Amino acid sequence: MKTLACFLIMMISIAILVQCGIAQEKSDKDEILTVVQKFFDSMAARDTGMARELLLIDGQYYGVREDLDTLHIKRRAHLDYIESLSETEDEYNERIWNPTVMVHGRIAVVWAQYDFHINGKFTHCGVDAFTLIKTQNGWKIAGAAYTIEPEGCDQSPLGPLKSK
Repeated sequence: MKTLACFLIMMISIAILVQCGIAQEKSDKDEILTVVQKFFDSMAARDTGMARELLLIDGQYYGVREDLDTLHIKRRAHLDYIESLSETEDEYNERIWNPTVMVHGRIAVVWAQYDFHINGKFTHCGVDAFTLIKTQNGWKIAGAAYTIEPEGCDQSPLGPLKSK
């Protein structure tokens, strides 16, 4: 009887630990997606302070665009991005859908289709791939790579961009 009781306690303990692990993973994924959404919000608001809080300052990102037979790869440092954000008068809106989030310890990747609008007008779509690192101050965007596809875009499941 004592062996059965120990076995049951052990099995219940394992079940609780598994559930805690699943809950932590879900919590991390939610936090990661919140950081990515706040990044888009900071872009739309041209809020350099918020952008600075969300980005690892020495990070960078790459935009990849093809036209005809030419491949264009644009690299930009996070500091350059923040500076340009403060200088623009344009309103940028980027929306992602159906994101895939992968987490391992303190690193994470978010992969999602997106559409992009400038001043309310659709300009292109593509795929975003963000890399994030969990610091002592929470998840931060370390870098990103994204495609720029002005044509051949599927209709966004989010519908048309809503006017503000």
